[in-house]
Amino acid sequence: MAHYFTDNTEMAENRKIHEVEFCGKSYPFMTDNGVFSKTGADRGSMILLDAVLEDGSLHGDMLDLGCGYGLIGILAKSQVPSLQVTAADINPRAVELAKYNAEANGMHNDCRVSDCFESIPERFDCILVNPPIRAGKKVVYRMFEDSFQHLKKSGILYTVIRRKQGAESAVRKLEEVFGNGEILKREKGYWVLKNSRLTD
Repeated sequence: MAHYFTDNTEMAENRKIHEVEFCGKSYPFMTDNGVFSKTGADRGSMILLDAVLEDGSLHGDMLDLGCGYGLIGILAKSQVPSLQVTAADINPRAVELAKYNAEANGMHNDCRVSDCFESIPERFDCILVNPPIRAGKKVVYRMFEDSFQHLKKSGILYTVIRRKQGAESAVRKLEEVFGNGEILKREKGYWVLKNSRLTD
């Protein structure tokens, strides 16, 4: 069975436009079969975005890791236009949609097909990730570990995970990797986690 966190290019298409309301404005997003949250914005991503914007640390080079159809990177840049956004996903169909949606919303985000950081050599000021929990802990924890390696000094990883899907163990893993961490927000069963790279 094809999942949204794999290359599912052969799956039948069913493209639709959904309007997403964010910060008083409506944004169009095209979705399709085989991508995460194809019926519109998922609650976890929106809670993540709200928490990150409230934190006020978004700047510079940002990575939307596991970008799906581009929601997080596009909405983040809509509020912080100076961001240089890279959006990456293992799913080519998702990346194609992320590029389309960025352009449809007047942005030119750098959209790449990449298995985690396979096609991403750069380091970033901030990485945002709503991890593919169903892919398993091995995949998710690899995203955490590799994110640390791809952050600049003082760079921040923001993650959202539902409590019942492993948020507590994720907190422990992230503190092991980063040596620090905080729970930025708890809302409707979702935890938003913040971890900073304090070394070069």
